[in-house]
Amino acid sequence: MTKIVRFVPKSELERQRLIREARAIYDSIFPPVTLTGGQADDRLDQRAPREAVAEIQPKQR
Repeated sequence: MTKIVRFVPKSELERQRLIREARAIYDSIFPPVTLTGGQADDRLDQRAPREAVAEIQPKQR
């Protein structure tokens, strides 16, 4: 069986690391909350942009 290996440029790895670090800092300042008032928000996908997650959740008035 042949395995396919995808080479990722160092700049892309650094970009992903910086994004993870920024999200961790943001979440430590503004902890995500569920709509039911729970503590932690279990995300659909860790890599999903915040705008995509915000579009899925209905806005509260």
